[in-house]
Amino acid sequence: MSKSERVFLVGVVWGDESSEHFNESMEELHQLADTAGCEVANTFSQTLKRPDTATYVGKGKLQEIKQAASSSHVHTLIFNNNLSPSQSRNISDVSGCNVVDRTEIILDIFASHARTKQAKLQVELAQLEYAYTKLKRKWKHLSRIQGGIGFRGPGETQIEVDRRMIRKKSTTLKK
Repeated sequence: MSKSERVFLVGVVWGDESSEHFNESMEELHQLADTAGCEVANTFSQTLKRPDTATYVGKGKLQEIKQAASSSHVHTLIFNNNLSPSQSRNISDVSGCNVVDRTEIILDIFASHARTKQAKLQVELAQLEYAYTKLKRKWKHLSRIQGGIGFRGPGETQIEVDRRMIRKKSTTLKK
């Protein structure tokens, strides 16, 4: 996160979560955003039985956030919960904004406050391990590659290359 970046906070009250617990969680997210150097421009919340599997929030709420982000010149959305890779991608595609979840902002804060070499390595390892779980078909342009007659096929896909690189770097950092 860059200093004084304007962001929106987004949260969903779901299941049997109490409004008191949700409000505390959102206040904590606001403090995390402040610590990361972000300026919170607005907060959006929605009550659902369960988060939408595709976009976490409902489609109408996502359109509301998109319009508000456009008019407020906000380019980053910080979500109160962890998102799946497909949810992050779908939200970003619809809103045109960067999407950050709770764990990502916490790792960003740790990274900005790490001073010793060991602390920086530990944070980098945590970021790599988190990124590894988030890799999922971000490369749409590679999804339809096909071989023809006499061809072997597409070879190693970009996601396989990235996973291998993350595993290799993680192993090096652990040593």
